[in-house]
Order: sequence, then structure tokens, then C-alpha cells
Amino acid sequence: MTERKPPGVPFESWVDKQIRDAERRGEFAQLPGAGKPLPAGTDTSYDELWWIKQKMAREGLSVLPPTLALRKEAEDALAAAYAAPSERIARKLVTDVNVKIRDMMFKPPPGPPLGMKPYDVEEVVREWRERRATARDARDAERGTGTSGTSGTSNGSPV
Repeated sequence: MTERKPPGVPFESWVDKQIRDAERRGEFAQLPGAGKPLPAGTDTSYDELWWIKQKMAREGLSVLPPTLALRKEAEDALAAAYAAPSERIARKLVTDVNVKIRDMMFKPPPGPPLGMKPYDVEEVVREWRERRATARDARDAERGTGTSGTSGTSNGSPV
């Protein structure tokens, strides 16, 4: 590989000849990863932080700007509130995330704007009750019992 390109020979054909000769000598046969697909995320553009990105991907980490992280946390808290086993827990989840939203509204960090306001706790609880009643009615209908029966219990289950 130390020889120079002879004058008058096109550069492309000279390089191709060097590669063909190296292949014939078997210089590419024992390279690490030979015969395997390229790793995911292999990019041809240069990125000076490539090693940090690979490390974070390997460790399962992600970094979002604070406002985007709070948006994600708020969405997760709302979903958890709707799935909460009790009204008290649903209220606590929404109240806790509202505190964080208000803090960020009054002291915005650098980055994209938050673009959201605190949740209405009473509205979330009302929706929680409706979803719970709908799910209960669906379960009762599936079992063949109704909440309008005269079973004498408040949850519609037979005595």
C-alpha cells in the first residue's frame, strides 16, 4: 500500500486495483465484524459526540430538555391518574405534576417553551369516575348482571 500512484493512471482504477490485490492476499478476511451487518445507527457523517451517543444508547439513557421531559412526565402522570385504583391516588398524581408545571411556568428553563398549563384536578377526577363507571358497566354486562337490578348492594354484584 506504500507505493505511489503511477502518473497517467486514473486514480479510481489505481485504487480499485489496490483493493482487488489486498482481497486476493486475504487482508480483509479476518477483520472484526466480517460477514456481519453494520451496527444500527452507523452514520457516514462525522459527529464528535458519537461515543457519548453510543454509550447512552447502550445504557438506555435519553436526555430531553427540561420542558419536554416535564411534558412527558405530565402525560404519564395523567395516564397513571386515569388508571389509579382510588380517587385519592388520582388526585395526588395530578396535584404533584401540577406543582411541577407551575414551577416551570414561573421559572422557565432554557429550551423550548412548556406550552401547557396545570391540569384541572376536578375535571381529571370526573373523567376518572366516568371511565371507572364505564369499565364497571362493561364488566357487569359481560357477566350478565346489571347495576340497575335490585340486588341490594352498591356495586351491582349478586348477594
